[in-house]
Amino acid sequence: MHRACRVRKERFGLLFYDSRGPRLLFAETGDLLEPGFFTGELSVNGTLDKLTEAEQRKVTGLLSNLAKKGFIREQQIC
Repeated sequence: MHRACRVRKERFGLLFYDSRGPRLLFAETGDLLEPGFFTGELSVNGTLDKLTEAEQRKVTGLLSNLAKKGFIREQQIC
């Protein structure tokens, strides 16, 4: 995650805040993801392994959208 961005859990899913804008992004993820997924507290592989294929596609789409909007930066995991 970009150092200017924050994420927090809400009833609908996750709320992303970018202090460079400021900008908000609401992600209707329900209980699919926890904020720790974006802060490095939770394993990416461990989190994705617990999801169905459809849920994994939803998360992949969210990650792509977050990268396009500058909330996260892509990097190789290994």
